[in-house]
Amino acid sequence: MRPDLSRAGRIILLDLEMIVSYIAAMTQNPSSSTLTRQRGRPREFDVDQAIDKAIGVFSERGYHATSVGDLTQAMELTQGSLYKAFKDKKDIYIAAVERYKLVQTQRFEAAVRSGENGREKLLAAMNFYADASAGQSGGRGCLVVGATADLASLDEDMGRVVRGAIEARERILVRLVREGQADGSVTANRDAGALAKTALCILYGIRVVGKTAPTREELSAVVDIAMKVFD
Repeated sequence: MRPDLSRAGRIILLDLEMIVSYIAAMTQNPSSSTLTRQRGRPREFDVDQAIDKAIGVFSERGYHATSVGDLTQAMELTQGSLYKAFKDKKDIYIAAVERYKLVQTQRFEAAVRSGENGREKLLAAMNFYADASAGQSGGRGCLVVGATADLASLDEDMGRVVRGAIEARERILVRLVREGQADGSVTANRDAGALAKTALCILYGIRVVGKTAPTREELSAVVDIAMKVFD
């Protein structure tokens, strides 16, 4: 039994009971508006599109020569918006390399599927890099090649991502060489891993030379000679 209270006291007590009940209800079953506040505001830009623009800057200038100002300008973002999605320049760089690896691997795989045997698929791989390295496109550079050149001065996290991108490409080349050896279109007298590593060096070498904007005809001659490795 409650002791007798004045009218004002009863009103205060009822108010306190209502507050306690409300807090308990909110704790057990938070409203959607509360969950929305906890999740934070949605980003106001497409992250993948922004990263694609960052890839172009990093590919052309390299990591160290690219400033946050360069990135905000290329990505068409304010620094405030940039830092809502990324911690710092390193975070953007890692995201750029990861996305570049994903997109380029998809394109590379689509290109080599046009070949009917292992050798034709390796030729398609060579031509894929030759196309990307000719003229103005080649002058823009390759993010992975540029990152590899910077590898000694990158930290452990960035180095791991770059090495992962290179190893992913090499695994595809090993698969293609073995496929060619199995169907007889590639020599079986050499180790598949060594042939794949040689092909990798040729492909990335083509991308390095691409910075000088060679013609497609010049690179076609390189591809013709390079394919003799698989004879």
